Amino acid sequence: MSKYLPLALILAFFLISFNAYIDSKGESKNEIYLKIKEYSPYYFEKSLGGLVIKSKLDKEFKEKPSNMQVFHEMDRLQKKWGKKHLKIDGGNLVIYENEKVLKTIKLKDQKEVEFLHNFYGI
Repeated sequence: MSKYLPLALILAFFLISFNAYIDSKGESKNEIYLKIKEYSPYYFEKSLGGLVIKSKLDKEFKEKPSNMQVFHEMDRLQKKWGKKHLKIDGGNLVIYENEKVLKTIKLKDQKEVEFLHNFYGI
C-alpha cells in the first residue's frame, strides 16, 4: 500500500494543477477579437507579481486581479467596453469612440457574428 502512495500523490497534484489551469483560462476567442483588440483601451502590463490590467485612456486605471482571475477580469472589461463601442451594421462591425467611427470591419461569416453576440453581447 505504501509503495502506491507517492504515485497517488503525484496523480492528485497533477489533477489539481490541471483543474486550476482550466479554471484560470479566459473564454475562447475568434480571430475577429484580435482586430477589435487593437482599439480596446485595456491591455496587460507585466510586473513582478504577475499581470496588471491598465487603460490607454485613463493613466490612473490599474487593476491587479489574482493570477487565477486575470483573464476573466480582462474579458469582463472587454465586454463592458464592447457593449458601448461596437455595433453590427449589416455585414459590418463598426467600432466607435465618442460617436466617431474608428474602423469598419467586414464580417466574413456567421461564426464571427455569433462570437460578437456571445462574447460582447451586441
